[in-house]
Amino acid sequence: MDRTERFYHIDRLLNERRVVPVQVFLEELEVSLATFKRDLEYLRERFNAPIVWDRDAGGYRFDAPASGPRYELPGLWFNASEVIALLTMRQMLKNLEPGLLSAHVEPLLTRLRAILGEGELPIEDIDKRIRFHRQAGRTHDSQHFAPIATAVLQRRRLTIDHYVRARDETVTREVSPQRLTFYREAWYLDAWCHLRNELRSFALDAIRSVTLSTEKAKEASDKDIARVLDGGYGIFSGKQVEWAELEFTSEQARWVSKEVWHPDQKGQVLEDGRYRLQVPFSNPTELAMDIMRHVPAVRIRAPESLRERVRQLLSAGVRSI
Repeated sequence: MDRTERFYHIDRLLNERRVVPVQVFLEELEVSLATFKRDLEYLRERFNAPIVWDRDAGGYRFDAPASGPRYELPGLWFNASEVIALLTMRQMLKNLEPGLLSAHVEPLLTRLRAILGEGELPIEDIDKRIRFHRQAGRTHDSQHFAPIATAVLQRRRLTIDHYVRARDETVTREVSPQRLTFYREAWYLDAWCHLRNELRSFALDAIRSVTLSTEKAKEASDKDIARVLDGGYGIFSGKQVEWAELEFTSEQARWVSKEVWHPDQKGQVLEDGRYRLQVPFSNPTELAMDIMRHVPAVRIRAPESLRERVRQLLSAGVRSI
């Protein structure tokens, strides 16, 4: 058992038996005398555990509570691997949405520090040893995230001022949030738009203001959400789905064959090493951008409309350069 589990075991033995001989501890914990004494010292110093040696009884026992903080082991028990996993998740969340849970997480971090212990893996090492490299991420007003998340989880409507970049105008909408999506370095609110009477995705960085309503949100079925928002390619939704067929050179296939472009994609490695990929799409905008990343190592086999779209974009790009 690891150190955290030993602390729990020591506490349980002392509560159950009142007085516990050293040999019982060593057998139960399967540790050396030196390790056991270090555990006792840690419990006394970090948790203010009133554990004393009773010479007359021939064992250790709990004494009357000492002055200072009350002895209490953390209410949640994790082993070292679980603590590291929690801290890693905290680091991920900190990078995805800075400040979102800081006030709630900091008290827990104090306990995690005590569980993990200095010298094994300081919490500060998580920040240093696990790196998140975010590139071209779009920022949004951090004050908007909390009410949006609240509306999503509590199933309440929102009124938002949404900036439409294509028309350079701001539109006020009432929406019924369905879920939050983090996609390609940006957060999106998937919601039922009561202005347009349809499911839509709104980038959080395009939301200028948020007002949380007390009115209950309109529920969209999982089936409709999947059909409208998840059926196409990337963040661009649509009901009419087509299939694109792409073919990559054998060299490019070494990378692309390991990539997931869409949950429903179909991939095949050909005999000569080329890689054939089929993906659904409803709006070609994002798919065309991804295809151009691999030019000239990719060929569009179908449909012709997608091939022509990419040709036009490449031609326009050459002219602009």
